[in-house]
Amino acid sequence: MAPRKDGDVVVSINGKYVSWGHTLFAYAAFLGALIVGVALHYHKIVQNEHYGYPDEWFPSVSATIGDRYPERSVFMIFIAITSGARFALVGLWYLLTRRPNSNLPGIIAAVGLFRTVTCGGWTYVTSTDDHDWHDIFMISYLVATLPWTLGCLALSPPNAKAVKYRKVFAGLFFGTLVPLIYFFIQHKVHRVAGAYTIYAFFEWSLILFDVAFDAVTALDFETFEIVVKDVQGLSRGYVQMLPRYSKVRPSTLIQTSTFDGPYYWPAMLDAAADIFHGFVFWSILTSLGVLVWYFPLWHMGISGYEVMVMSTISPLFLGIPFIRSLTIRNLRWAHMSSLVGLLAWLVKDPANRLFTVGFAVWMGCLAWSAEWYAERRDSARLQSRILAWCIGFILSSIAKFANHTNNPIWPILHSGIGGWNKTGLALAVIAVWRSTRSSSTSGGDYIAPNAKKGSSVLAGLGLGGLFFAIHSLLSDSSTMILWVWDGYPVQGPLAVPHGALTIFVMSAGLFVGVALPRLLGSWTAYGLGAVGAAFLTCYSNWRGYYGGLALAFYLMGVAPVLISSAAQHNPAPTFGLGFFLYNVMVLFHVWVVAYAFVPGGPLVREHTDWIMITTMLMIGAGVFSALTTDSGHQQKIKASPRGRKQSAYYLHLLLALQLLTASIAYLRFPTNDYQPYHKDEKLITAGIWTIHFSLDNDMWSSERRMRDALKELELDVVGLLESDLQRIIMGNRDTTQYLAEDLGMYVDYGPGPNKHTWGSALLSKFPILNSTHHLLPSPVGELAPAIEATLDVYGTQVDVFVFHSGQEEDPEDRRLQSEYLARIMKASPRPAILLSYLVIKPKEGNYNTYVGEKSGMHDIEPSDWDRWCEYILYKDIKRVGYARVSRGTITDTEIQVGKFVVGEPVSYSDERIPEEQVPPGRRFPALFRGEGVRGHRYHVFDEPWYYA
Repeated sequence: MAPRKDGDVVVSINGKYVSWGHTLFAYAAFLGALIVGVALHYHKIVQNEHYGYPDEWFPSVSATIGDRYPERSVFMIFIAITSGARFALVGLWYLLTRRPNSNLPGIIAAVGLFRTVTCGGWTYVTSTDDHDWHDIFMISYLVATLPWTLGCLALSPPNAKAVKYRKVFAGLFFGTLVPLIYFFIQHKVHRVAGAYTIYAFFEWSLILFDVAFDAVTALDFETFEIVVKDVQGLSRGYVQMLPRYSKVRPSTLIQTSTFDGPYYWPAMLDAAADIFHGFVFWSILTSLGVLVWYFPLWHMGISGYEVMVMSTISPLFLGIPFIRSLTIRNLRWAHMSSLVGLLAWLVKDPANRLFTVGFAVWMGCLAWSAEWYAERRDSARLQSRILAWCIGFILSSIAKFANHTNNPIWPILHSGIGGWNKTGLALAVIAVWRSTRSSSTSGGDYIAPNAKKGSSVLAGLGLGGLFFAIHSLLSDSSTMILWVWDGYPVQGPLAVPHGALTIFVMSAGLFVGVALPRLLGSWTAYGLGAVGAAFLTCYSNWRGYYGGLALAFYLMGVAPVLISSAAQHNPAPTFGLGFFLYNVMVLFHVWVVAYAFVPGGPLVREHTDWIMITTMLMIGAGVFSALTTDSGHQQKIKASPRGRKQSAYYLHLLLALQLLTASIAYLRFPTNDYQPYHKDEKLITAGIWTIHFSLDNDMWSSERRMRDALKELELDVVGLLESDLQRIIMGNRDTTQYLAEDLGMYVDYGPGPNKHTWGSALLSKFPILNSTHHLLPSPVGELAPAIEATLDVYGTQVDVFVFHSGQEEDPEDRRLQSEYLARIMKASPRPAILLSYLVIKPKEGNYNTYVGEKSGMHDIEPSDWDRWCEYILYKDIKRVGYARVSRGTITDTEIQVGKFVVGEPVSYSDERIPEEQVPPGRRFPALFRGEGVRGHRYHVFDEPWYYA
């Protein structure tokens, strides 16, 4: 507020000293704590959970500033002093950059204030005080750093020196994040000695660069004088009068910004509604495959319900003028009718639930295709609709990343098992209603009557390849990571945190595709995408993943090009044909693994490479058509000023989603500090369970019920079979992520989805030192996966094998598999446990290959005659207990459990002892006696058996 009258100047300070003070006190806080900590507690602050001095010899920031007195107090005192300068710095930056008709300076100032407050939060609430709130404040601070940095760059006054330094420090800050994360994973996951010290150097560098970025404001604040005036003259005679303050002439004020113009909040809400609308479409579409899969799964073959896959071909009917006109005139109600897919969770009968979602998919595909076609002459609106659809797809992947690969509004979930169905439906109705409002704009692009167009059929081919590729590879951030997963020791990416990197690259590809459509629509970009596809298909670990990232970048970048080009044609041979070919590819990529159960299956057996080649050829056809179509436009789809403004809102929300993804990755980062249930007893409780693809008898997702059973059985090690869900028809899910994180276990996913098996996985409370994935001989029937893993069990190395043999119909396959597995078990020089699905009768046929001299293995209970599928075998380790637990309604197979003790003499006697003679720590839980709990109880012999 201006003074009531002119007064005498008491003191005048140049604005740059605010920046200098902020920099000085901030560095004093961190470096002062470092000096005091090294001087007083050096060996303690370099110690971490794995190593100490001399392996680790430089402390991390968190260990220095938060763990001990007095360095923590030194840090807190100087940070408290810094806060005043920090608030002043944010305020001066707002005053410097504000201008009429622009909301961005105010937004960035609010972010700066929020960031300052959260800094105080993680400073004064240490992880020792309250770990959760410390993490909340820290994550909020880090998330706010990105918009603050980018906002300051965007609002920078035209001071070349300041802009240069800002770009340098921002680049160093964000560039440092890559090696920082890498060495943190080396320390946390791989437990590499010395990695945490290198991580600490990068962590301290982040602090230096962060403070230095804000120090650059000193170059801009030289234009300010901070003046204190005595308007009543009370200070006369006490201080020497300073020269009267001279106002800066208006001509010297800076009025230039990258983001001039008003920030129209209703437009932002429109963009958010459009994106959520796209998210709803993808949520419904991706749920269809899971519901279809339920029926062949329980019928053990073709059920007839597979025809519902064809629910997507409704755009073919847009070739009929009457239907096309009717749909375009009633787009709101067409979209609204598709929301019945979000109500499907209320339908208890599985068949009717499938039909409900099938109708929703039919209407969704019809409505989106008609909408793209209707907007074909307005490039700005068309691009907005395409962006909404694509960002909605990315949001669906983020939702699965946050929810352990399940979409929270899928109809296989309800509120009792992690579903957000009611919330999703309410938001969807609001979003679709707002998204489908009539537009107030008129006119469109001028297209010459004789403009060239590409082939509508080729455009349809391109769409089919695009839809299939993004759905099969990118609808879940962990899919490509599991393609290249090769076991322990970890030599490639992990689902967490690297799933966030997949989402970031997808988003970057979409951004570049909108900004540079000519580049992403070129043959050069197509060639790079094809190379990425080849690397993903042919290589494992990081090399394969880098190829996958290149492919992800290309697919999202080329999507706007292919869709906008296809929209110029009749929607029936483009979108209708595209969705039909997408369905063909969906069946194709199931046939390569389900060849033993489908007609013509052996022709495409194990040919994922054929699928990838076909997909890229289809996309290439679409690129060819798009290049021809674009060359015929006299006015390109390159966005008008209106189009750029509209797109900016979508891209800002896309940026916000990256912050959300980074936060999710931080929160889900594995702790790797897992403990067995009975470590004092040196007990290892191991189980085997065929989980039937995590769909229970009533078509509900079964992860949480499985979690409860495994936890209550106190399993330290468990083998899971029929666990590979990374296909469209299975929802691109990964049950092991939820189980491992919630139960606190290491996980080996086993042979990946490109290895053409039904899956095997290993969860372990004990560190997995090494694992090898095997594909056993299967000349006729389905491939048999196996995991051979070495665990560190109380300091003793124990080998655990998880194995799923072929089906009963293929006896030669099963004979060859038994011989192969017997050889690798015999070759193990360590104590070993087999957790398996063998398809044999006890003491007959191949049983004598698995058990006996050929393998060196012993049956956990030879007298148990009632087995056919699941078996537990062991050698050179003491067996103390065995139990069979009924499945409830979760799956079609029981849980078998064995208890073993490490470090005691081994006896292969089958003499049983009463439970009273067993130490309490070695007993099975009493919870499952009698009627048990939730359908799980000890059955067959109605109680556990124990051995001396």
